Amino acid sequence: MSRAFVNEDAGNDRPDLPELPVPAGPNIVTPRGLAALHTKITQRQADLASLKARPDRLDKLPEAAAERDLRWLEAQLKAAVVIDPTAHDLTEVAFGLAVNVADENGVETTYEIVGEDEADAPRHRIAPTSPLARALLGAQVGDVVTWKRPSGPMDLEIIRIAHAHP
Repeated sequence: MSRAFVNEDAGNDRPDLPELPVPAGPNIVTPRGLAALHTKITQRQADLASLKARPDRLDKLPEAAAERDLRWLEAQLKAAVVIDPTAHDLTEVAFGLAVNVADENGVETTYEIVGEDEADAPRHRIAPTSPLARALLGAQVGDVVTWKRPSGPMDLEIIRIAHAHP
């Protein structure tokens, strides 16, 4: 038999997909972030069950992607360390708190420092490793901090520190 007609991948019904990188160390989350992680896992499990129930399962890539996503989500859950922001006394900016700042033009914005998985720039939820969060963490009302941005530094005055809305 000619080698042209031999399926080199016979018996390999799972496509090779690169694993999603799991950060080293703990996955610090707020209680809301932990709940969102559980929701994502439940949704992805439902997606996988739906994919496996398809009558035509010739394309295994969507199933492999769902399984890979579940492995990543479960690793994130296993590494999760929940920090309850309600335990903070609001004297200084800390993880999970909302901080209202005024820029050099007096424009006020409220940011919330949340876990990496929860970060959402349009909603002003920032990761603790971001340059803005690093500038804000530990600051108190009345302090002026410098946010080192790619477009140039910006001074921000801390106006208010509060518990974030769920």
